[in-house]
Amino acid sequence: MAPSFGMFSRSTRKNPAERTVTLIGKPGCHLCDAAQAVIETVCAETGASWEKKDITQDSDLHHKYWEQIPVILVDGAQHDFWRVDPKRLRTALGA
Repeated sequence: MAPSFGMFSRSTRKNPAERTVTLIGKPGCHLCDAAQAVIETVCAETGASWEKKDITQDSDLHHKYWEQIPVILVDGAQHDFWRVDPKRLRTALGA
């Protein structure tokens, strides 16, 4: 009998509209501005929501990510840093 891979099927994946992208950055960061533009576009296309967090306002985020900003999380898990590839982000969102 062939093994069942049902738990890995596409039907168990989240709909992009159920996903959240988080941009962790700081004001005045040109890479953060560029990342935000990509995130806004991809989230508008896929229906995913997004949020922005400022490392200058959160000491834990500053300590964890200050050398990597901008950092992009998908549903709380680190997806990328420095630059955002729109195709890769769409794929991560299941679009």
